[in-house]
Formats: sequence, C-alpha cells, structure tokens
Amino acid sequence: MTQVRTRFAPSPTGFIHLGNIRSALYPWAFARATGGEFILRIEDTDLERSSQAAVDVIIEGMAWLGLDHDEGPFYQMQRMDRYKAVLADMLEAGHVYPCYMSMAELDALRERQMAAKEKPRYDGTWRPEPGKSLPPVPAGVQPVLRFKNPQGGVVAWEDKVKGLIEIRNDELDDLVIARPDGTPTYNFCVVVDDIDMSITHVIRGDDHVNNTPRQINIFRALGKEPPVYAHLPTVLNELGEKMSKRNGAKPVTQFRDEGYLPEAMVNYLARLGWSHGDDEIFSRQQFLEWFNLDHLGRSAAQFDETKLRWVNAQHLKAMDDEALAALVSTQLLRNGITADERLPHICGLFKDRCDTTVALAHWAAAFYADITPNAEERTQHVTDAVRPALADLAEKLVDCVWDKASIGAAIKEVLTAHGLKMPQLAMPVRVLVMGTAQTPSLDAVLALQKQQTVLQRLKNA
Repeated sequence: MTQVRTRFAPSPTGFIHLGNIRSALYPWAFARATGGEFILRIEDTDLERSSQAAVDVIIEGMAWLGLDHDEGPFYQMQRMDRYKAVLADMLEAGHVYPCYMSMAELDALRERQMAAKEKPRYDGTWRPEPGKSLPPVPAGVQPVLRFKNPQGGVVAWEDKVKGLIEIRNDELDDLVIARPDGTPTYNFCVVVDDIDMSITHVIRGDDHVNNTPRQINIFRALGKEPPVYAHLPTVLNELGEKMSKRNGAKPVTQFRDEGYLPEAMVNYLARLGWSHGDDEIFSRQQFLEWFNLDHLGRSAAQFDETKLRWVNAQHLKAMDDEALAALVSTQLLRNGITADERLPHICGLFKDRCDTTVALAHWAAAFYADITPNAEERTQHVTDAVRPALADLAEKLVDCVWDKASIGAAIKEVLTAHGLKMPQLAMPVRVLVMGTAQTPSLDAVLALQKQQTVLQRLKNA
C-alpha cells in the first residue's frame, strides 16, 4: 500500500482562525494515524494580500497545537520556475493554448450570455480545433494561457465525505492557467504541487469542491491519477454564519493567550466534524488511535465558546500540576509576576474551579502580588463582631508551624473560644487574605500563602 501523504495548504491572506486550522487537524491526524507524512505548503501567489505576519501566525498556531509537519513549509512563490516549465510542456503537448480575448471582450460575451439566460462562460474563441481557423492575433496583446478542458463526458470522484460527485465536462469552460505576465493561477499550481509532493489524500474545506473537477482534469492531462478527496463541511460561528475574519473570527494564537490548552483545542476541534461514538473528552493519543476518514460529518459544525470552555476545564482538571504551573507561570509573567516553587501546589488546589490558565493565574496572583479585597464582601463579612476572633487567629498564627494541619488546629481553637461556626470566621479571613469570600479549604489556602503575608493581611481587618 502506498504511504499516505497529506497536506495543509493555507493562503497567508489573513490570520488563521479555528475554521482554517480544523482543515489542518484532519490531514495531520490522518497522516499520524496511518504512519504517513504531513506536508505544510504556503499558497502565497496572491502577492497583494499575502503577508509574512500571516505566515508567522500559521506556523506559530500549528506549533502551539502540536500539528507538526514532516516536510515544508514550501512556498509557491519559490516554485515559479517549476510551474513555468510544466506550462511549457503542456503547451507543446497541446493541452494549453494562448487566448487573446481582452477583458472588455470577455465582459461583453458574459453580458450577452446572461441576457440570453445562459451560464456566463468562455466560449472557446481561441481554442484550436482541427479544421478551425482562429482570429488574427491582435498586435501588442499578451495572451493568457487556457487549459483545454475535455469536451463531453463527466468528471467523477468518490468523495470521502460527500460520496460520489459527478460534474459534466460541458459545465466547465477552458480555465485560465497563466496570466498575461506568465504567472500561473491557483488551480494549476495546486495540481503541480500535489504531483511533485506525491500527495495521496487531499482533505480540505468544501469551498474547494468547485475547483476539484478542474484540478482532476489537469492531473489527467499531466498523465497522473488524482489523489483521494475529502471535502469538509464549513465551520460556522456562533451566529450560524461561515466562520471568517470578516465575521470576527479570532486568530488561533489568541486562544493560547486567553488561556486555552492545546490538548483541549485539539479535542474540541476534532469534534467539529468528526466523532467517535459519544466520546466528548479524549486525549490526543486516543484521537489518533480512533481517527479515520469514515466518520467525518457531512453537515456544517457550529463553534460554541461555552462548550470549548467546558472542554478546556476538563483537560485543565486532568492536567499534571507541574505542567500546568509552567503555563500559568507564563500568564503571570505577562502581568509582571514571577512565581516560585509553590505554584504547582497552588494550581493543584485551584484548578477544579477554573476553565482557563488565565483564570488560574488570576487566583495565583493573590499569592504573589498585593490584593484589594472585594468591597462588598469586605463590608458583609469583616464586621465588628468578628474582629476579636480575627485578632485572636492572627496571634495564634504568629508561632504556628506553617502547615495545613497546624493552621487547621489554630482555626478550630479560635472557633471554639469565640463560639463561631466555620463560615463566620473563614469568610472574613478569605476576603482579607485572598480578596474574595469564595476559595477552596481555608487551611489549605493559608498554608500555601507566606506566613508574613497572612499576618499582614489579617492586620488590615
């Protein structure tokens, strides 16, 4: 069996978003699941709209998600000589011909066709045929090169998502495959790349379905069999529109900055168009063990940030505390806070109540930076009635062994001495020490705080 070779071929004309990256996830997963190879190709022939910044986000976003490529990135603009050599061969073989029809003539032709209720298309004026005499070549006009599309019959392929697709050749006109300045066009470059890179499976968005019959005909003109195609349904945004930069889609790297985990993102994205029974939460390893092209969904998937946050929270809870601390440390550094060896324990204590590393860093900041207690909670809980007990607790903690058990014992003594229930003392202590009344177990929180910090904050009662 031929080795599987897949590719992701984005155009760097805007920052890559989740809808785009899902089109990278499936070919990557298929290559990894089958022991194949995954190739990264940058389709940068749109010089006006392509930017290096967009290329950087593609590479950075894929690296963050762990979508490693085996070859590339290849850049189409660096392959122009190869395309032109193939064009020259096709011209010689009679698969391509020069067309001198001007844009004005083409527009007039389309207008006549539309007025006659016909599909607007190039009419083959310059297509050479046996016994046909072509118009005289106009002076000073640089021609485009058109591909001689087969006439009659159908182009058919068994799409791994959509099933059998058939298009009549008579629906397709002769495609422009090189512009007047000689630069080749998208549909042609893609075919040459896929041949040169021995691509076996093309897994891409269904906005490319209309390009596929044209590409298949070019493959066959070049004496090659086309790859297997799988056209993925669109990813919709939360309003049910196609996800795009215009509709406010965020760059993939923004999710990293907002505290999402790469493992959670891969888990969530995998489910936007593929499923394994009812499994909602799974590891990258499980995904690769399960993934195949037979369970790709046919209907559009809708992005839901609430669901993404839930998936992220599940992965956060399951994550090793040391590994989590490394990510939280990065978030803290952004706010000018340097953590210490307590951070993994802090992450372990607070991760159950957080859905992002940003939320976790917010809790962790209270252990490393000054806090301002919530004014409403302070008024509610830090009352004159409880201040004597707070002073007593502060006194007991001065000479306390600084561990959870000893702190817990000191709290119990104060409760007994003042006839209080745990919430009556715990709430004001939490407000003063952590800034809020809702935290995990008080003895565990205080044990992770520095003793001097706790004493100083209790004095502010």
